Amino acid sequence: MAAWAGVQAPAGAAGNTLRVHVMDKARVREIAERWMIPTAGGAYMAGLEKRPVIAAAHGSVVVDTEGREYLDFGSGQMGAALGHNHPRIVAAIERSLGTILHSTKTFLNVPRLELHEKLGRILTPPLAKSLFLVSGSDSIEAAVDLARRATGGLDVLGVHVGLHGSTSFISRSLSFVWDRWRHALNAPATSSIFAPYCYRCPVASAYPGCAMLCLKAGFELADANFTARPAAVIVEPVMSAGGVIDPPPGFLRALREACDARGMLLIFDESQTGLGKTGRIWAHQHEGVVPDIMVVSKHFGGGLPISAVCTTAEIAEKAVAAGFFATRSHAADPVLCAAGAASIDVVVEEGLAERAARIERRIRSAFAAIADEFPVIGEVRGKGVLLGVELVSDPAARTPADAEARAILDRCLEAGLIFQLRGVGGHRNVIRLVPPMTTPDEQVDRAMAIFRDAFRAVLGARRATAPRRAAAS
Repeated sequence: MAAWAGVQAPAGAAGNTLRVHVMDKARVREIAERWMIPTAGGAYMAGLEKRPVIAAAHGSVVVDTEGREYLDFGSGQMGAALGHNHPRIVAAIERSLGTILHSTKTFLNVPRLELHEKLGRILTPPLAKSLFLVSGSDSIEAAVDLARRATGGLDVLGVHVGLHGSTSFISRSLSFVWDRWRHALNAPATSSIFAPYCYRCPVASAYPGCAMLCLKAGFELADANFTARPAAVIVEPVMSAGGVIDPPPGFLRALREACDARGMLLIFDESQTGLGKTGRIWAHQHEGVVPDIMVVSKHFGGGLPISAVCTTAEIAEKAVAAGFFATRSHAADPVLCAAGAASIDVVVEEGLAERAARIERRIRSAFAAIADEFPVIGEVRGKGVLLGVELVSDPAARTPADAEARAILDRCLEAGLIFQLRGVGGHRNVIRLVPPMTTPDEQVDRAMAIFRDAFRAVLGARRATAPRRAAAS
């Protein structure tokens, strides 16, 4: 039998209480050990049975089965960047529940048509056409196939800190930050070039005098290793899972030119950067570089699983003529499309891109003050609500501070703040922050106070001898 309890709702939640499913730790461990396929040790999802069990949520707050509240500065699995249970998303879902949940793909449905139009109106021209799938990984697979069909090419390049999903052969093979060798078998004609990780330059150079040497060196090797006519390059405008790597000004434009010179299409994976997170509707708008194909997912749907592949009319026509086709049983289901349409309305009408930019300024200011106190902060980077704080145990050598980062994460969790650690090469020394774009100032300030206290608790004996500022990209 399920046991339920009422807890005081977070500020802004509808009603006075949230219903929370109560489950004690012994019961959680029993179910996990008996019925769950375990996660490999070392994976970021390992040890789930030892962590809080989420039972309810609203806005930027989640509540566990013991009634304890946490600020969710990871936006769930980044799918709650509009805030958990946004009332407009919930209302759209409830309206859809009164009509039809699932529809055959051999007929159109009204929410699907409405979503195509709403998405099309906010795309950067010449992007105009879209199709809907269920997950970001689904859409990566479809985007790669689209590029191959449209160009007649085969080889696809990613970047060495990139992550594009785990559910398909293609998306796993292009997720280089996930120890690709562990997959045992990878898709042919997929390989990587250097990411513009300026804080740890892969070609031991320095921006801006480098003249994008990482890109030139990467393509020189790629040109020598192509197995057929190349088809595309895929990249996140801000490389999230690889440590929140924000390319320097001019990199994406140089990448665009390198693709054009080889007849390759440029795919932007905006799953974790699109729909307002970086302070613009699309992250590529910061540089004014428009991709040929774009993938959208995560908070597209406000928490329900829906994704999109977007492209130009010309590319769509060429790909379809060459046999391109992509769908899933639940792709374009009415309830998912209704949530997707509502998510666009929320982002645009509530000015969430502008709100993301304001949250960025507030967080950067707080970490600048912490950096004056502790030399462990090597760099703060990213855009909008997608921010990375790289910790180093030796500022001069830039030695990754994995142990310190883990201790700070644990302290913050104890104090009621959730986020994830990311990094490259097996390291987990980058604090990745993705607070919902709807997070009020007082909750941002509370999170920053928790960070300050955690840094002092973990690093109290290692304070800076003189004020300093963390490098900021």
